[in-house]
Formats: sequence, structure tokens, C-alpha cells
Amino acid sequence: MANACYHPSIEGAQHGAKNLGDFLDYAKRAGATGAQPSNYMLQGGKLFRSAKDIRDAFDSRGMTLDGISSHCPFWVHTSAWTGTKSGHPFIPPDAQSMTPEKLEKWAENYILKLLDLAAELDIKIVPMFWGVAFGWELATGYPWGFWKGPGYDLLEEGKERFVKKTAKIRKAANDRGIKLCHEIHPGTAAMCADDFHLLVQICNGDACLGVNADPSHCWEGESSETRFLSVAQRIYAAHVKNYTIRPGFPLRAMQADWPKRGMQFTDLPSGDLNMARYVEMLILAGYPKRYCEIMGTKTAPLVVEAESAHKDLDFTSANGVAYVRDHLCFPVAAGSFEDGMGA
Repeated sequence: MANACYHPSIEGAQHGAKNLGDFLDYAKRAGATGAQPSNYMLQGGKLFRSAKDIRDAFDSRGMTLDGISSHCPFWVHTSAWTGTKSGHPFIPPDAQSMTPEKLEKWAENYILKLLDLAAELDIKIVPMFWGVAFGWELATGYPWGFWKGPGYDLLEEGKERFVKKTAKIRKAANDRGIKLCHEIHPGTAAMCADDFHLLVQICNGDACLGVNADPSHCWEGESSETRFLSVAQRIYAAHVKNYTIRPGFPLRAMQADWPKRGMQFTDLPSGDLNMARYVEMLILAGYPKRYCEIMGTKTAPLVVEAESAHKDLDFTSANGVAYVRDHLCFPVAAGSFEDGMGA
């Protein structure tokens, strides 16, 4: 029988209340063979735990380290210039009183040290997303007529800002052979495939600019197949997550209560997306082969990030890991079913 190209894994950011050991024990009980801890789970000592300590935690449980989920510090870094406080829940109290300039520098230093740790762990995959480098007006995604006028061009200013603010981080990633895998996502520097292509273009095709595929953010017209086949050659990481659209409810509204929102993340089996079609598309996009080549593994992780507005988080995530293990880690076809016809 042909071998599977995937293994079940889980993302750690949603489980931040657990320390690394508790998270790995939970993930293993759920059926995961690998995990993608958040940067916070790796903190300790002066800033981060030793690479040996982290590796021992995984090795003692027979689990693979499938990258480091680092969305929050990257988003803070390229959003701080706007003066937003929406990143404050993700940074230490002493950083929350910093000026935007100092906060950006703090985040940059944190990320550089995190990349050092990733290199020491021989981790080449860092899922993340860039912040609102183009400003909140463009981050709305709304077709305003106010992005360009007398004496200003927000798009052109944003291009220059992104290139300059990310230069040091991109160089550090390239020096270490690390792929910074942007999760194409509303409210970030690239909200659709074309936006991501723009980032690559203005950075002269920078090799470190990768994609973390996540179909649960394709709910405003661009399908997951359209988006991820467009950026296929840049996909080095993949989350597995589902959502539902509640008919008749606005997708963009100032609604802070998750159960009342028009778009809600769900457990994997009951959402609007067909997860099997999604992971098949990732094979077509070359994700498993690309991941295995850069990480030196036999299988690529399908990283569960199942959430629900109504179901307990641990229940939802464990259900998601089991779903991936039982339904999405299938033997891959070696050829067409037509090959043996008439034999």
C-alpha cells in the first residue's frame, strides 16, 4: 500500500493556558504525532527555554516538532507603527507602555531571538502573519476612493514601509534558511493571493516569504483552491480549520461576541468546507513534498486549529486531531485508476 504523506499535528496558540509539557501530553492523548507550539510555550529563563529542553520535551513523548507558531509577535511588529493597542494582550506589561517606535524595536528583537532559537532547533518553518503595514484604511479591504489624493498615496507608502520594516527580519530568516509563512488573512499585510504576490514583488522575490495555508480565512469570495493554487510554490506550512457562514448576517460588523458573528470557526466535521478536498488540493500545490524536503521528514503535518463558538476548546481540538488522523492522513495514489484498466 502507498504511504501517507501527512501526519496529524496541532497548533499551540489556542492552548496557551497549558505549558509545553501539558500541551504535548494533551496533543498525544488526542492522537497527534506532532505539534506546532506557540512562541509563548517556548518561553523561559531570560527569554526562551534551551533548545535541548524543548527537544527533550518532544523526544520523550515520541512527537515531532512541526514548526513554531509565531503569529502574534510578527503582527505586533508590523502593526505597532499605527499606535494600535490591539496587540497588547500578546506582549508583556512593560512593553504595553512603550511608544510605537520602541514597541516595534522590542518586537523585532524578540523575533530575531526567536529565529535564533528556531535555527538551533533546526526548524525551518515559522507560521506567522505580517501586521497592517499598509495601514488600517487598506486593511479594511473595502474599495474606498480615499487611498490616494493630494500629497499622499497609501498603497505606495505601504509598500515602502513593509520593505523597510521587515528587512532585518527577512535577512535573518534567509541567513538561517527559515521560511516565514504568512497566513493570508483579513487584517494583515496580505489578505488575498494577489496581496501576497505584491509582497513578494516589492521584496524582489525574497525566498524567505512563504505561505501558511489556512482555508478558514477564505470566506469573502476567494476560494481556498483559487487562493492556494495561486501561491502554490510558496506554501511551506498548512493549518486545518473550518468555518460556517450564517446566512443573512453581515460578515463585517462591530460584533465582539463570537456566537453572534456572521462567520464562525467550527469543529472540522461540521463546517462549510470539505476538508478532504482541501488536503488533496495541498498535494496538488506541492505542499507535502516541499515541507518534507526542507525539514527532512517523511510526512508533512496537517496542523489542527479547530475552534468553535459553542463547543469546548479542548473537545473541539481533540475531535479535530482525531478527524485528521482518521480521514485526512490517507495513502496517496501512485497513479491514475485508469492505469490498471484492461491489464
